[in-house]
Amino acid sequence: MTLPFAMTAPLRIVPIPLLEHAARLVFAQIVEQHPDLFDRLGEHAGKRYAFIPTDLPVSFLVEPAARRISVHRAAHLPAADACMGGKFVLLLALLEGQIDGDAVFFSRSLTITGDMEAMLALRNALDDCNIDLPADIARMSGPFAPLVLRAASEIRTRALSGEAARWN
Repeated sequence: MTLPFAMTAPLRIVPIPLLEHAARLVFAQIVEQHPDLFDRLGEHAGKRYAFIPTDLPVSFLVEPAARRISVHRAAHLPAADACMGGKFVLLLALLEGQIDGDAVFFSRSLTITGDMEAMLALRNALDDCNIDLPADIARMSGPFAPLVLRAASEIRTRALSGEAARWN
């Protein structure tokens, strides 16, 4: 699924610090809910991982050793040891383990460059964590948690309907 232009266009003008603040809140929640997320990286924990959504004008750099995420304009992404590119929904589905990473890689819906061992270690670490983004985001929502959980789960279901079947 490609995100509609109406959803991605505002990201071209929203200041990076605002986007980064939102990304850091979600990242911190994921790390809090899954504290052992980066434990399986071993020697790859000190590496820098870039995630490049091909349908967004921004990219993300994750530094597991520092427990840090940063947001960059796509053209200004700092150097990374391993990079993964694909549509944003696909990257989120991989984060949650909703789709088969091998299948999307071999279907050329996903590109991986750089240190393949590091990316494989990250994939294995993610597979063990059972991340559920709607539930993790809902935990940040206080009294609105049930509403946020329902809405986020519905968005995920609609975004993946048909996509997961095609990739698997």
